[in-house]
Amino acid sequence: MSSQLDKLTPREIVAELDKYIIGQHDAKRNVAIALRNRWRRMNSTPEMQKEIIPNNILMIGATGVGKTEIARRLAKIADAPFVKVEASKFTEVGYVGRDVESMVRDLVEQAVNMVKTAKKEEVKQKAQDIVEEIILDVLIPPMYPNNPPKNNSRPSVGFEITDDTDAVNPPPPVSSMPDHELNERTRVRFRDKLRAGELENRKIEIDMQSSSAPNIGVMGGPIDDMSMMNLQEMLGNMMPKRNKKRKMSIADARKILLEEEAAKLIDMDEVKEEALLKAENLGIIFIDEIDKIANSNGKGGGPDVSREGVQRDLLPIVEGSTVNTKHGPIKTDHILFVAAGAFHVSKPSDLIPELQGRFPIRVELQSLTENDFYRILKEPRNSLTRQYFALMEAEGVELTFQDDALLELAKLAFTINSEVENIGARRLQTVMSTLLNDFMFDIPDVIGPNAHVIVTKELVQERLAGLVKNRDLSQYIL
Repeated sequence: MSSQLDKLTPREIVAELDKYIIGQHDAKRNVAIALRNRWRRMNSTPEMQKEIIPNNILMIGATGVGKTEIARRLAKIADAPFVKVEASKFTEVGYVGRDVESMVRDLVEQAVNMVKTAKKEEVKQKAQDIVEEIILDVLIPPMYPNNPPKNNSRPSVGFEITDDTDAVNPPPPVSSMPDHELNERTRVRFRDKLRAGELENRKIEIDMQSSSAPNIGVMGGPIDDMSMMNLQEMLGNMMPKRNKKRKMSIADARKILLEEEAAKLIDMDEVKEEALLKAENLGIIFIDEIDKIANSNGKGGGPDVSREGVQRDLLPIVEGSTVNTKHGPIKTDHILFVAAGAFHVSKPSDLIPELQGRFPIRVELQSLTENDFYRILKEPRNSLTRQYFALMEAEGVELTFQDDALLELAKLAFTINSEVENIGARRLQTVMSTLLNDFMFDIPDVIGPNAHVIVTKELVQERLAGLVKNRDLSQYIL
């Protein structure tokens, strides 16, 4: 389970994050240490494994500086179950809305899907062989020497010749050949055609399992997620499974049958057990907008009661408790919680003291500078310049950005953020979209394939002059 983590030292984790996120060195260092500590805990003595608890992290910084991206990339590096939730979506028990335990259930579902996908990959080849035989049985039903047909006529093989290849290359003379041998030769021939992809568009009829379990709703009072899941599962198990015939192309049938056969080859009990262990020891829950449930005015009453209630409901989850899920109970003691908020209106100290204590590591993310914007446009593997290059390349058009054009874009984005509303790196999407929308609209009608679009500093100034002039009116525009 820790095979991915043991290859990554804290420095290597930071280097991996640097490929996608510019700046925020303190935040990267802290999450890298937290991630490596998970491997260190799993390689310590069994007695100490139970005692070492993760240092949950609270990220403080304006929108668009990289809080969510750091957590998402961290989970991808560790190959760990990852769930991002918004604190403002949760309500106190007794109010209508999602309860905080649902975030842990979502994490377990994510872990189950990850493990199931990995297991399916392991049995993929075996499943492909089974699917090939199923499709072949539909095309050429098998015959056996001990079960000859009742009549003496040749059996119908259950397909039509829809192309000329069968007629052009007929099988060898069959006057004296037994039926089962002829059948076997035909199957070999069609197996070769299947593997060569010559029969992908031929229609066949296959049996598919379909559950007759209805989608149910509950009238009356509110019902919690766990009870609803149990009710759905109970009704699904009571309802009989029915076979349903569907006619489709071999290409489509192969995809559906491969999914079904791979699911039959894996042991779901083993998947659930491994997924629960993975979620408990490697799971990361990112709680965004935690500042929205902070009580900024210090007064009770109204919706603030619910806000404080959400914080109190979060306490046992973050500290460590057992949550029941449909795959089994999970302990949250060693799940890493990363909370984030802009804290414009409220302060971290406005959170209840008990919750503050559950997030001992605090990291303040810096606002992005003009130079950061330039680097964001140029360096990351998923930069906007690379994204637009790929979009235009799909149409056969080459896109090039001159360096002074990128500097001008960074300058304009930084200026607008300073004078209107600071939305961080997301502002770059606004300026880039305004700059290139005309080109994107004209491709491929006006700008055809093999064209070359060069973005210069003059073009940036010309296209984005209106955006800077009208910034004072932007507060009145939705």
